[in-house]
Amino acid sequence: MSEPVRQPSKATRYLYVLIAGLLIGVVATVMSMRAIQARQDHFPDSLMTVMSKQVQLLGESQKQNRCTINDTAPRVQTLRALANDLEVAFPGLRDDERFQQHANRFRATLNDALAKPAADCASLAALSQKIGSDCKSCHQDFK
Repeated sequence: MSEPVRQPSKATRYLYVLIAGLLIGVVATVMSMRAIQARQDHFPDSLMTVMSKQVQLLGESQKQNRCTINDTAPRVQTLRALANDLEVAFPGLRDDERFQQHANRFRATLNDALAKPAADCASLAALSQKIGSDCKSCHQDFK
């Protein structure tokens, strides 16, 4: 007698279709997320990241007791140049009076720091605290 021929299980076919569907779903999700991300404006986040790094480097200079004008002036100059683009980075807030006040206060702090550069660590600490205060007050209102 011959043994009956076994039919292959349909479950394996369903498993392959399920795995293929999941892979196609993952690929489609990644592609759509990248398309959405490509349409976003990265400038505001980039500006804030660079400004944050410059403030961090000022703090590191202070911790390393490197508080001469030559150590701090380039950081303050960079921050001041970046501050010119605050309205460009946040066009929706350009006409907001509070945002203008925060931006102008921040630029005034940096202008004062450039006019009277920090010559020692005590004045650099005061400058860092003032910059931090300006940033914090704006972020409390608009973040």
